[in-house]
Amino acid sequence: MSGRRLNSAPGAAESSEAGAKREPLIPNVRLVACLAIGHLVVDLNQGAFTAVLPFLRQAHGLSYAAAGALVLVSTLTSSVIQPLFGFLADRRARRWVLPLSVFLAGFGLALAGVVRSTWLLVGLLILMGLGVAAYHPEGYKTAAAVAHRRKATAVSWFSVGGNLGIALGPPLIMFLVAGFGLNATLFLLLPAGVFALVLFAVLARFKASDPGAMPGGSSQDLGEARPGAIALLILVVAIRSWTQLGFATFIPFYYVDYLKADPRLVGSLLFVFLGAGAVGTLIGGPLADRWGARRFTIAAFMLAAPFGASFLLAKGIPAVIALALFGGALVSTFTVTVILGQAYLPRSAGLASGLIVGFAIGTGGVAVALLGWVADLVGVPAVLWISALMPLAGFTVALFLPPTHEEKGCA
Repeated sequence: MSGRRLNSAPGAAESSEAGAKREPLIPNVRLVACLAIGHLVVDLNQGAFTAVLPFLRQAHGLSYAAAGALVLVSTLTSSVIQPLFGFLADRRARRWVLPLSVFLAGFGLALAGVVRSTWLLVGLLILMGLGVAAYHPEGYKTAAAVAHRRKATAVSWFSVGGNLGIALGPPLIMFLVAGFGLNATLFLLLPAGVFALVLFAVLARFKASDPGAMPGGSSQDLGEARPGAIALLILVVAIRSWTQLGFATFIPFYYVDYLKADPRLVGSLLFVFLGAGAVGTLIGGPLADRWGARRFTIAAFMLAAPFGASFLLAKGIPAVIALALFGGALVSTFTVTVILGQAYLPRSAGLASGLIVGFAIGTGGVAVALLGWVADLVGVPAVLWISALMPLAGFTVALFLPPTHEEKGCA
């Protein structure tokens, strides 16, 4: 074995250097766009669930704590289980999982507004969550594999599909439910079914014609796994998830139950918050490619907390602007933390994506369940203040993230 290593090492280095020279600079735009559209449809259901939750709470006679438990169920199945799907994605490409996931995510939420049994509702949310969980690791791994030398940029394009889906979900579901009743969630079957078929057809063509679409093994040359670094990064992402889910979950309750505002305003506010996050994701990718993913993450968390506090202190248009800046700064780290995770686990891109997009974000669902309990005790405004100030903790932890190998090389 040692002889084979001695004989192959120089050739491997030359091959790696030559491969780097031949590697295209521009990502495979068509494939990344196809994956991003599927990402949009999958996460459309996640965004819609948050906005429709007050109506589900009324229909099933649930407390705030029980509503938070529904968020926990959805988040655990859609996020915490993702490392398992990531582990499987690293063993073998299963591209058929992507269109199936799109359909399952839409099917679960589409029927959630129709059933009147709370246990059936829980089962449908689990089904939706599994669809979401299966899509992300395979999608992120494939997007990173065809990103070439602009990983943060290409993966940000993929991520922004999900960000747009989460942002468009609330106004879409509010339009449907306000106009046609809670049963109108059935309309979500249409985009899920149509885009699942489109994704299946397009990915089948790429499989046959595009060798770059297969996740490759270049990650083998990027270094060893760094478990301590990935553990710190999971904590950073969990704090971001606590903040984002806290705002997305309790802004509807704050305006509908506390301020007695028009429910249609909720969809617009969530669109501003999450839509600004999509813009932040697009801006954050190229900036992270230029400055480094770790440095960008620290800066974004430092900016987020003042904007969150400003939203709660301001009124009218200034509050909306502050909410947009808060969402843009906070969610801009989404893609960047995935890239960091893949840098800390370079030989397991699928597992890294599952840990960051799945497990770390899923732990935020546990926090939302706790926030629901706090809301029952001291009120919704206190919960929003807790969520708004959490980025300060994320900033503190992010300072201890070690630099990646690329950042060391640039130092």
